[in-house]
Amino acid sequence: MRRSYLIQYNSPLGALALQSDGEYLTGVSFGSPVNAGYTSCAGIPALEKTVFWLDIYFSGGIPDFKPPIRLNVTPFCKEVCGILLTIPYGQTMTYGEIAKITAVRRGIKRMSAQAIGGAVHRNPIAIIIPCHRVIGSDGSLTGYAAGLDIKEKLLKIEKIIN
Repeated sequence: MRRSYLIQYNSPLGALALQSDGEYLTGVSFGSPVNAGYTSCAGIPALEKTVFWLDIYFSGGIPDFKPPIRLNVTPFCKEVCGILLTIPYGQTMTYGEIAKITAVRRGIKRMSAQAIGGAVHRNPIAIIIPCHRVIGSDGSLTGYAAGLDIKEKLLKIEKIIN
């Protein structure tokens, strides 16, 4: 069984819980970590890289790397998270667009945007896997586990909205 390391990152939007198995980043979520098992990321390269990535991002920069990620999710959620990783900084994609990409990749006629929404909601690595860049087909901000106010602030950081 892998060990789990959990630290808190203090972002301008509030506390983030960062989780690693020691080798990979396995989680980024809003809120303070419960029972943090590690108070420093020193010696845990995946956490050090994540903190560096977040420092760049929240200072207005565009990180040109991703920390090593391990997704402990269903194959479908992993497939959707892979698409999320292709959304460039400062741009958005709709649930419907992701559904069309998924359908083509699977060789099926169509995929439900609601199914995509469920997978996006289960993304365990917020911000770095940019589920905040997914919007409704009418351009509206819809669904975000940390709340629409946080989604809006993340989109403002990336200058997607004013």
